[in-house]
Amino acid sequence: MSDRNIEAKHTSTNKKLDEMHELIAGIETAMLTTRRADGMLVTRPMATQQRGPLGDLWFVTSIETHKVEEIRANPDVGVGYYDDGTKEWVSVSGRATLSQDRTRIRELYEKDWKAWFGDEGGDRDGGPDDPRLALIIVDAQAVHYMKAKHGKVRTLFEITKGVLTGSEPDIGREEHLARGELR
Repeated sequence: MSDRNIEAKHTSTNKKLDEMHELIAGIETAMLTTRRADGMLVTRPMATQQRGPLGDLWFVTSIETHKVEEIRANPDVGVGYYDDGTKEWVSVSGRATLSQDRTRIRELYEKDWKAWFGDEGGDRDGGPDDPRLALIIVDAQAVHYMKAKHGKVRTLFEITKGVLTGSEPDIGREEHLARGELR
């Protein structure tokens, strides 16, 4: 058994949860994957909103998008994060729900949401009462991530060394969080 696997077996659930949320907080764009009616997968960029009371991950969207139709038909989703500098990544498998709870939307509303909802007049102005606003709440069922062991320069060195020597670069530690650990 490699040192990486031994180290992973001894990482506490709380530490893994903290690392997962730290990694997600440090990566600006998530890639949300849904399944179309014809079975094909569709992945699109989304901005993860602040870690909050709603669930493991949540996003704001327009109720008038294909992803909403896809989630209603099949709530199983994937959410991926990748940091090109550190080579850290997070993969979340989960179940998405949709909410248009106006009270909750008003509580969570951020002014920058308005940029994604053009002012069409009346209540369709991109504000917290815009009927197009919906929340996608992803309840994580399983998580797999890689936490870097080194800074960016050392990581680049390890990758270069791997290319030159043919050995696998030791750039990080992979972890898994199962459904039971996510509750």
